[in-house]
Amino acid sequence: MAKAMADIASENNRVAGWRALTLAGLIGCALVATLLLTADALPQVLGAFAAGALGGGVIAGIVAVLVTRRRLSLHSQRLECAVNNMNQGLCMFDGKGRLVVWNRRYIDMYGIDPRRIRHGVSLHELLDARVAAGTFPFDVENYATKLRAAIGQGKAFTLNVEQIDGRTIAVVNQPMADGGWVATHEDITERTRAERALEQTRQFLDTIIENVPTPIIVKDAALRYCLINRAAEQYLGVGRDVMLGRRARDVLPAETAEAIEAQDARLIDSGDVAFLDEHAVLTPRNGIRIVTATRLTVKDKDGKPQYLIVVINDLTDRKRSEQRIAHMANHDPLTDLPNRAAFNESLRATVDLAAAAGESFALLCIDLDRFKSVNDVFGHATGDALLREVALRMQSVCQGAFLARLGGDEFAVITPTGAQPAVAEALAERLGAALDADIDINGHILRADVTIGIAIYPQDGADASTLVSNADAAMFRAKTEARGSIRFFEVAMDKKLRDKRALQQELRLAVARNELSLHYQPQATIAGEIVGFEALARWNHPVRGPVPPGVFIPLAEEAGTITAFGQWILRSACREAASWPRPLHIAINLSPVQFLRDDLPNLVHGILLETGLAPGRLELEVTESVLIGDFTRALSILRRLKGLGVRIAMDDFGTGYSSLSYLQAFPFDKIKIDQTFVVNLAHSAQSATIIRAVIALGHGLDLPVMAEGVETEEQLRFLAGCGCDGIQGFFVGRPQPINEYAEAVGRAPFGKKRKRPHIAIAG
Repeated sequence: MAKAMADIASENNRVAGWRALTLAGLIGCALVATLLLTADALPQVLGAFAAGALGGGVIAGIVAVLVTRRRLSLHSQRLECAVNNMNQGLCMFDGKGRLVVWNRRYIDMYGIDPRRIRHGVSLHELLDARVAAGTFPFDVENYATKLRAAIGQGKAFTLNVEQIDGRTIAVVNQPMADGGWVATHEDITERTRAERALEQTRQFLDTIIENVPTPIIVKDAALRYCLINRAAEQYLGVGRDVMLGRRARDVLPAETAEAIEAQDARLIDSGDVAFLDEHAVLTPRNGIRIVTATRLTVKDKDGKPQYLIVVINDLTDRKRSEQRIAHMANHDPLTDLPNRAAFNESLRATVDLAAAAGESFALLCIDLDRFKSVNDVFGHATGDALLREVALRMQSVCQGAFLARLGGDEFAVITPTGAQPAVAEALAERLGAALDADIDINGHILRADVTIGIAIYPQDGADASTLVSNADAAMFRAKTEARGSIRFFEVAMDKKLRDKRALQQELRLAVARNELSLHYQPQATIAGEIVGFEALARWNHPVRGPVPPGVFIPLAEEAGTITAFGQWILRSACREAASWPRPLHIAINLSPVQFLRDDLPNLVHGILLETGLAPGRLELEVTESVLIGDFTRALSILRRLKGLGVRIAMDDFGTGYSSLSYLQAFPFDKIKIDQTFVVNLAHSAQSATIIRAVIALGHGLDLPVMAEGVETEEQLRFLAGCGCDGIQGFFVGRPQPINEYAEAVGRAPFGKKRKRPHIAIAG
């Protein structure tokens, strides 16, 4: 650009010289031109030339003009071509602020009307032309004042101008010695965008590295820290301001620094990627951490190490969690006793050891008497405290024996090997004595009598499963005959076990034999409007007759047939509900055993698609026992079920251990008050208090509350007064085949219409 300007100035000087030199020649040329107007004058002109009348000046003038014009034309064409092919817009102003040079790029860049730009226009006129084109976003007077002030001080005046069409123009006004200036206008839109994109990319990478939860440390070739992300700060317990620019020996414990620097030296020598398996590292302020590390070098273009990157995987918290999880997996969270899984493992191991040594041992199955009433009357917090105290007293007695809590109020003890049944009987009596005393729980004086069933290895069972079954049978017999007693297994008890197993086997065939059916019990609003039904399974045995659900449902859960059984109930109930003219909801109970299978949500989804039932009409009822075993897994299944659009209700609310915590952990759609509280309303102030509290809790959580077991108008009035939302029970309707509720579901009744129960609530 400077070269072009110098060429223009030099050419101007040469032009001035030629003008002075050829002035006389121009005069002569004018005379020649005049004489050429007539052909008659030609001889005189030629004669004048020949005679030298006009002299050499005329001839020189003519030649000078012709040569000058040619040279100027060629040079001008070259300069014009160069200037007009610049990528930048160009303007040159003289000392008076008049435009003397410009190019096409400048005109096109701002869309200026070519008629408004010419040699000698003022700065204001040129800016007005840009205003007219809509490409000058500033105030003309203010801009011109600032520009002239800068040029007057011999300073460049630069700025980046954002155009309306989104372009960015870089303008540089460079002063010249004569008081004029040269202005260049460069479209830097793409460059600016690229720079912004580059900066955004850099910021993005910085943000990513800073927020990666894995510690990342970078050192330079001199092994000085040059990058430490936030996770690395937390890992070390030291801020990056302390680390950056320093070596390991300056900030880390000597033992740690020595090991790290030795690893760095080996890595730089080898240039390979190094992976360090689990090892302990003493950090400056975070103690000992268990980590793995990946270390690698980054080389420059000459192949020399430029940076050393260390990516650390801090396993400390995970290791601690694994230890906690391992403990939790084998221990009861309430009493910290070994749980059922640990008990099963211990029992199998004891059987193997006793079989190898030819010795005997005993299994004691223990059940607290009337524990459910403690929960019902005093609440679950008191019940939990009682269980913890019972566990402590049992532990003090079971020295050398394996004590476990199997769930609820069930415990088991595996005795050491020795003379049986004497050892087992003595231990059982000590357990009974330890609990044969009042227990003060938060001012409540309670009793925790125990009933114990005992089975002896190997005579009462040569394998773990048989031994458990027989000990459980002995305990069941003791509870039936005399609570608080001790009972050894007898062969007669085995007959009952065989009958139980036979019934379980027959239950496996019940679906195939079409022995199962569904009855439906209506669910209504507190005002009596039926809004849905609960599907309840019934088993009509061909020989035994009707088998109560309280008998065959636990058998199905224990035998594992509840999965196929539950699938049949779900499919049959959904198919039935889908056929109702009225879109009432259908409630179905889910067993905790069904939650042992991860495909439960897929099963429900498939049945909904198969039957055509709208997901919002299906309500799945679960008890908190679903969540007690594997809480995280059960919670995941519940969330997947809810994600299908079905509703989830907590059944038997208030009878478990942690109902409130489960309400907090999962957004249930409904709470169902257990019928035991409703039944006890007439003679238990505590039941009334619990019902009021549950209804208030439900309203506080914006959850509808339904009470089960409503049989009398007095119960209904009480529930209505407490603000209960819905009811279920004999007062609304008994469980019956759906044909008995044809009118309620919107079907034309067969014969005489069924009379709906009248529910009147006094205001």
